[in-house]
Amino acid sequence: MEVNFHLPGLRRNYPLNVTFVRLYHEHPEYFREGVKFGSFYGEFPPSLWNGGRVSHPDMCDSKFINMCINQMNEWGIPIRYTYTNMLLEEKDLQDPYCNYCLQAAHNGMNGVILVSPILEEYVRKNYPKMKIISSTCKCIRGIDDVNAELSKDYALVVLDYNFNNRFDELERITDKGRCEILVNALCQPNCPARAAHYRNISENQKIIAKSVKLPKEQAIPLIPWEYKGCKGVQNIYTIRDFCTYVSPEDIWEKYVPMGFKNFKIEGRTDHLLVVIEAYCHYMIKPEFQGKVRFMLYEKMEKLKIIQVNMP
Repeated sequence: MEVNFHLPGLRRNYPLNVTFVRLYHEHPEYFREGVKFGSFYGEFPPSLWNGGRVSHPDMCDSKFINMCINQMNEWGIPIRYTYTNMLLEEKDLQDPYCNYCLQAAHNGMNGVILVSPILEEYVRKNYPKMKIISSTCKCIRGIDDVNAELSKDYALVVLDYNFNNRFDELERITDKGRCEILVNALCQPNCPARAAHYRNISENQKIIAKSVKLPKEQAIPLIPWEYKGCKGVQNIYTIRDFCTYVSPEDIWEKYVPMGFKNFKIEGRTDHLLVVIEAYCHYMIKPEFQGKVRFMLYEKMEKLKIIQVNMP
């Protein structure tokens, strides 16, 4: 049995992810049956091509970029760039920072998640060793359209979260092994503003890319995002009533027997404790979750990633 989890963060969650992989090698008995790390996904901020979540302007240097890629690849884990900015123009393809990041990962092991047709054409031509993944940001909502996407040269197709638990439709997918299920979507089901939110993020990513070259006092204000129908900040406990929530039991008892084997946990910009809770919920056996949760908290405090103050 192979259950691949694709986990968030190349920069912000890097200390947690390194700690979690080491725990996996030191204590495999803590983990659920068949758990593998399919990839770590995200970007090295502030990548102009980034999308899906806003990449904040704490520019990574070449040393960190290469260290992160090499460390994960040495463990046999690919990294995947979330280059899903849907508003890219031809001139944006020459961005030196994003091109450097692609070149650093261009070894045949890593991938890039894409939306923009012009960026896809550019990556295929200039970085042919990068595996291409079709993004959930495309908001593909019909099974026939999913199958059409699977007929193209994509390593994986990340499904729209609204397909979750609609098993009659999922059964009609022709190549389930190349699909990826977003198991903990924090967005409310059938959110009417999801596509517009992705567009707002793409606009703000272009603003951040401009601002990072300016003095701090001249930074361009971001375009605010507000959707009155949003239920607010969510976590693994508040989404359990959503029809799009996929439980660990569903993964092993329903999805894997159907032929699905790739599962995405979101959390690139979530609070670190929310990410830890999701990791434990999906990948750690129930009897070890408390112990692992405490071990991760303790390690993050020692690394000064989180701080616990006296009352």
